Amino acid sequence: MKFTRNRYQKGSLRKVRRKSGAYVWEYRFRNHAEPGNPMRQITLSVLEFPTRTDALVRLQSDVLKINDPQAFKAHNKPTMGLIIDRFSTEERLEDIVKQPPGEATIIDGFSWSTAHGYRSYLSKHVRPKWSSRPIAEMKALEISEWLKSLKLSAKTRGHVGALLHLLFERAMLWGLMDVQRNPMELVRLKGASKRRRKPEILTPEKFQELVPMLNEPYRTMVIVAMCTGMRVSEVLALRWEHIDFEAGAMLIQQGVVNGRIGKVKTEASNDYIPLDPEFAQILLNWKGTKSNGLVFPSHVTGGCFYAGVIQQQILKPAGKKIGLPNLGWHAFRHTYRSFLDETGAPIGVQQKLMRHSNVATTMNVYGSASLKAKKQANSKVVQMVIAPEKHHTEQLAEAV
Repeated sequence: MKFTRNRYQKGSLRKVRRKSGAYVWEYRFRNHAEPGNPMRQITLSVLEFPTRTDALVRLQSDVLKINDPQAFKAHNKPTMGLIIDRFSTEERLEDIVKQPPGEATIIDGFSWSTAHGYRSYLSKHVRPKWSSRPIAEMKALEISEWLKSLKLSAKTRGHVGALLHLLFERAMLWGLMDVQRNPMELVRLKGASKRRRKPEILTPEKFQELVPMLNEPYRTMVIVAMCTGMRVSEVLALRWEHIDFEAGAMLIQQGVVNGRIGKVKTEASNDYIPLDPEFAQILLNWKGTKSNGLVFPSHVTGGCFYAGVIQQQILKPAGKKIGLPNLGWHAFRHTYRSFLDETGAPIGVQQKLMRHSNVATTMNVYGSASLKAKKQANSKVVQMVIAPEKHHTEQLAEAV
């Protein structure tokens, strides 16, 4: 008996109108488990799954059952293209990226910036190179050499590598490759986590020199960033209703990237931060009669400002005038961490104020102390070593 290999099928999905006037999704496929491979159909409600993407995500498990992942894996050698297609559909990358500026409508998926980055890496780099390659034939050494050949920064190459790692994990989860050590764990990219340049650290004097140069609302924005260590995405998404002046605390629970308001960067970032009385008065002066809404609404759109525009048009020109040509938003967060060091704040308190998930991030990534603090600490050590010897010499001189 001749063996006939069944092709992997995605089926066809269409939106149809019933006699009652209601619309439904009809997903049609061939059932190879039945004699004659008859056409079969799965019907989904448009009310429950309003978009085509919603319907396709719901059908993913059915498609795998129809095709039998193990048989498909054995006979058809699933390609990276198949993994990319399912990943893009299941994670709704296109829907997330197409969200207009404002409050995010998809809150249970990737952030807008993550989805935008993944879509870009997939379309520009991963898909052109690996789409037709069976995942079982993708070797770590070849992937490593390819990543090194990309004309991208070391950090971006690291992001592409991390995405490939995620795709291999999903392939194992979906049963399209054997559960094994992820090939990307063997790939090492030098400089992927290394800073391209040392972050700017402001002295109190430089900050006092900077503030009067800025017009509102940028002046108050910068003061908020400097006095709290908040990320600029959090500053620009801050709302009055999240500030409790009586309790002396602010709740940080939203961030904005490219005008899209969504979740904060990490779970640890969603937390209260203290509100110093003098700092609170600055906010109250800025608040005026406003009672709710964004603390810093754009005078053009009424929505959120774009951080990159402010950095290029406001911060960098001002920074050059005070001798900080690379001044950017993140300098205030790094400086805040440095000042915490100078106050002698315990590292655990610093972690909570910085709202880091891991204390190692507080110590390693944001561990730049100012030159003044380094000198003071170093002098204390020197005095401990030199002072006793100097005192002994002076005693001998007096005895003579």
